[in-house]
Amino acid sequence: MFSGKTALITGASSGIGEQMARQLAAVGCNLILVARRTERLDSLARELVSVTVDVITADLSDPQAA
Repeated sequence: MFSGKTALITGASSGIGEQMARQLAAVGCNLILVARRTERLDSLARELVSVTVDVITADLSDPQAA
């Protein structure tokens, strides 16, 4: 169902966002990860080698961030 699709996950550097990224990657879903912490996003992306992962560092609480 998710294999080959792409999901955008905000807050992906920890908590629910990180767990959703791991679960979706496990079923073959490519990911776009967004959060404020570049180091944590990059670390997670390095772990999820079975899918394509793009990292975007942004603070989405800032109206100008998007």
